[in-house]
Amino acid sequence: MIDLRSDTVTRPTDAMRAAMAAAAVGDDVYGEDPTVRELEARTAEVLGKEAAVFMPTGSMSNQVAVRAQTEPGDLVLADGSAHLILNEAGAAAAIAGVTMRHLPSIDGVFTADAVHEAVGLPHSFNPDTLPPPPRLLCVENTHNAGGGTVWPLPAVRSVCEAARAHGLRLHLDGARLWHASAASGVPERDYAEPFDSVNVCFSKGLGAPVGSLLAGSPSLMARARRFRQQMGGGLRQAGILAAAALHGLRHHRERLEQDVREARRFAEGLATLEGVRVDLDRVQSNIVRFEVTAMAAGDFATRCHELGVHMLPSSQRAMRAVAHRDVEPDQIDHALEVVAAVLARAGAERARTRSGSSA
Repeated sequence: MIDLRSDTVTRPTDAMRAAMAAAAVGDDVYGEDPTVRELEARTAEVLGKEAAVFMPTGSMSNQVAVRAQTEPGDLVLADGSAHLILNEAGAAAAIAGVTMRHLPSIDGVFTADAVHEAVGLPHSFNPDTLPPPPRLLCVENTHNAGGGTVWPLPAVRSVCEAARAHGLRLHLDGARLWHASAASGVPERDYAEPFDSVNVCFSKGLGAPVGSLLAGSPSLMARARRFRQQMGGGLRQAGILAAAALHGLRHHRERLEQDVREARRFAEGLATLEGVRVDLDRVQSNIVRFEVTAMAAGDFATRCHELGVHMLPSSQRAMRAVAHRDVEPDQIDHALEVVAAVLARAGAERARTRSGSSA
């Protein structure tokens, strides 16, 4: 099976498993796991931050960031298709008690004007106790639902400057920040620089089985540890997991450029086929979102799966495929052959149906 559902489906390499088996460990709740401490220090350095906290998941990392920088009733700004809104089970409302305001965007990228408009201008005629107080702006890079969109660095800086002008704090959901850097050539620390907190995932792209990390100032990370514990994220001998993340950080980042190339090649192959539609301008990292015009996306996904290619339908017509380190170039070639065969079969079925109707 060629599994293109997500870059979370990768399995640890033999070298990663060896690093996990050999990891020095201690109780991380007591701050005594040396491998966790090494991972936190090394990742904070890569991101240009002073401190970091190892988390079980990216969703927990995001939610700890929100909770640590807001109070119940506060307003959080993010684009409407952000992972924080669509894919974290309403946690921001349930855990932090915040209100989320959706910013208009193009493939997940919004503007400084959108930030200004959402916050608005105070006026003495309007009581400031009526609206929820704006506290936090969230940016997602790369943007999953947008199709793996890579934020241009000037756009990042522009929206962050707008947020600062209104006294907002800033969080970067950089679950796939590694791919944003690989695709754009912009170092991770440059993307991370304007933000108070940054979430990165080791299980997306870097091949670790588990783990994310939240980075920021020492005082903010101290507060983050409190909420990690509150959410059930206190870890014991977590060095076994941190060792996998550390191995990926050290040895797997250079492979990410291949993911970007193979995603582009898959998209370009799709663009030549009748029965699907793909906007190549939207294919900016390792995610390919495309539309099936020949049949329902669910039927298309099922038929491709029967022939050995696993992809996810995301609506009646939309599909997602993700290139990752467990997929080789020849498998991309075969996946395109399977897609072509499924579409050809669908075309033949439609032709028989039309022929039968006319008869």
